[in-house]
Amino acid sequence: MTLRGLRDRKGEELIDGILEIVDRLQPLHLSFVGGDPLVRYRELEIMIPLLLDRGIYVQVVTSAFRPLSPGWATLTRLNVVVSIDGLQPEHDVRRGPATYDRILKNIAGHKITIHCTITGQMMKRAGYLKEFLKYWTPRAEIRKVWFSLFTLQVGDRLQEMLQPQERLQAIADMLALRKEFPKLDMPAGLIRQFATPPRSPKDCVFALTTRTLSADLKTKIVPCQFGGNPDCGSCGCVASMGLAAIAAYRLGSIVPVGAIFKASVRIGHIVHARSKQTAELQAVEEVPRVLPQSIKNWRGV
Repeated sequence: MTLRGLRDRKGEELIDGILEIVDRLQPLHLSFVGGDPLVRYRELEIMIPLLLDRGIYVQVVTSAFRPLSPGWATLTRLNVVVSIDGLQPEHDVRRGPATYDRILKNIAGHKITIHCTITGQMMKRAGYLKEFLKYWTPRAEIRKVWFSLFTLQVGDRLQEMLQPQERLQAIADMLALRKEFPKLDMPAGLIRQFATPPRSPKDCVFALTTRTLSADLKTKIVPCQFGGNPDCGSCGCVASMGLAAIAAYRLGSIVPVGAIFKASVRIGHIVHARSKQTAELQAVEEVPRVLPQSIKNWRGV
């Protein structure tokens, strides 16, 4: 099923639907991603304070094609991420009407995060990432910058894909640039994970700890946020690399955090399976208790 086949919600139906999911699942963090969440900006202006009041960290990923809500500028635990596809000539063609000029106008007075996905075209031009950072990081509105690498679906052959040497060069560039541009908020351990991404969604901490729902609030996006059949060998998701870096950290220089996480997941699955089995047995045991009374009533006794 494609997005065109889903029924999009709006108004109170959207607000109530999201709050019901949040109250049921009790997430620590909730991200609104594209299309573009600002298409439903009225609903977001109502929902975000309600979500923050529940103690949830909220992230809105947008192209900033329209002005950000003035009230968001003072909200804590809210992170607005603006997606930018490279330098102005490339971005304006790809992202119009969310051009550089419009973004600058619409983020005025806010503190935002810039996110840029690195593509093969960018890496064919020496110094591209540095030029990008030189443009954006001096601006007062920019709190930090994140880079991802373009991620393929299995079988894709696209111009955006990075060749192995381009991927290594992107990693080397980011490791050097993070020292020159403090707003490049990417620890070295995270950046190095791009060289050895998780082999499958089953090995990806980010995929295992998140649930992604589509526009109808029912359809699950699997096996991870990319959907479809992602080429994990080319994964460039910055969130995935961040959690992979945490998983690789060794407590006391001995035990990887990832090993503890995987053990916790296995225990959780066992407990869930046993709880489900117990509930089913209890339901079966209730049948003999109910049946005789039903028969008694039927006989008119």
